[in-house]
Amino acid sequence: MAAEPAAAGGLRAPVPGRCGYFVERKKRFCKMIPAQGRRFCGEHGHQEEENDRKRIPCPLDPKHTVYEDQLQKHFKKCNSREKPKPAYFVQDINAGLKDATEILDEQLPISSLSKEELEDLIKKLKKASNGIKPILKDQMLSHQALQEALNDPKNGESAFKHLKQQASILGNMEKLHLLGPGRCFIEFGAGRGKLSHWVDIALQDAENVHFLLVERATTRFKVDGKHRKRDYIFERLQVDIQHLCLNKVPILEKEKFPVVGIGKHLCGAATDLALRCLVESYATQYDERNEEPSPKRFKSDKTDIAFNNSADERSGKNVSENWKPVAGIVIALCCHHRCQWKHYVGREFFRTVGLGPVEFNYFQRMTSWATCGMRETITEASTVDAKSKDQSSDTEEHDQVHNRMECSSDSLQGLLTVEERKQIGRLCKLLIDQGRIKYLQQRGYTAALQYYTDSTVSLENVLLTAVPSQSSVPQPTA
Repeated sequence: MAAEPAAAGGLRAPVPGRCGYFVERKKRFCKMIPAQGRRFCGEHGHQEEENDRKRIPCPLDPKHTVYEDQLQKHFKKCNSREKPKPAYFVQDINAGLKDATEILDEQLPISSLSKEELEDLIKKLKKASNGIKPILKDQMLSHQALQEALNDPKNGESAFKHLKQQASILGNMEKLHLLGPGRCFIEFGAGRGKLSHWVDIALQDAENVHFLLVERATTRFKVDGKHRKRDYIFERLQVDIQHLCLNKVPILEKEKFPVVGIGKHLCGAATDLALRCLVESYATQYDERNEEPSPKRFKSDKTDIAFNNSADERSGKNVSENWKPVAGIVIALCCHHRCQWKHYVGREFFRTVGLGPVEFNYFQRMTSWATCGMRETITEASTVDAKSKDQSSDTEEHDQVHNRMECSSDSLQGLLTVEERKQIGRLCKLLIDQGRIKYLQQRGYTAALQYYTDSTVSLENVLLTAVPSQSSVPQPTA
């Protein structure tokens, strides 16, 4: 970098009243405002010859500097300082496995397997998958709330694909009777919050609806500002799902709302963390707090019978008789290669079919075989669409450049055809998802997997849905 580039270079001078430091990486002058009488801002003050105060990299974040004699003062306001944990932060409450003996010390790549070991692994996969329906039902739906946006000619290909997926997710929610008043929608891995935005549009006339957007990272281009003038709560929880205790979120602690967990392309282990957060940490802890005996249960043809009397829910009448902590779950699955045994909710299922952490380690890696042969086309399309700023910010991780290490560069490439690898990859994904289905079923939910969009729209096109089983939903009293 240079404090002041040569005038002969043809570069213009700094803006009057702004810092005179030239940032080589950005090819422009710094835009910060220096103190009165100073030529450079505080960050670049060490460039000033008459300044004998020493600046050092911040110990909390070396990407910026601070005056050495003001270090202690800086610690109190540095953005990189450790901030107080919110009340709903409970360390590892949804983490899952506590026994370190089951966590593999070293995860070997598939390329380390011999031909015989690979064949034995595939035999175990097919045996464990025996009885699992390999073809999922098509549930490619839409919703009226997105029709205007879907018909907007200004949409590029990438934006249109995202809208189609969001419309189908809302269509599936409507089919399961999950779009209604008196509920709290929790979007896991919310990102910009687009899915919650469309749920809000679909429920604009509904009363007593709240939204919690869970995202561990700070996010740019959020759509939250569009909801600030509404009467209900639209709140972001910046926390890792692994540490989220829903019972301690103020709105859920104060009000008895049935919650609906939603997510669009919730990557890998995040899906398992979200499921455990909902049906184990939240629902189980609520049941423990509820000292009243459970009402007699009846079978019903309507899965949403416990959620329709929102007036009673708000007034507190018959709450113990017609309220369920989790009304439903609708999550678009993604990135199985990022699943982890210690967080996986289907460990019990794996054990019942004779599998363990070693097999899971290989299977989760082999899931990338299901789509790796098609990712180059998707990546090229995304690159073209990225020319639009708005579409670029909408591009999701699984649509970007994928780590193809297990797809093309291993020594096993010649042992299986491309089609065989795709079939094995799909089977691995299905087996991992089947463990999630069994987990939900054991906890009183009717769970299912379905294709919610076409593979040309998204390679990750499987939707996981769950609602309380009919036999576990209490009938409201007359």
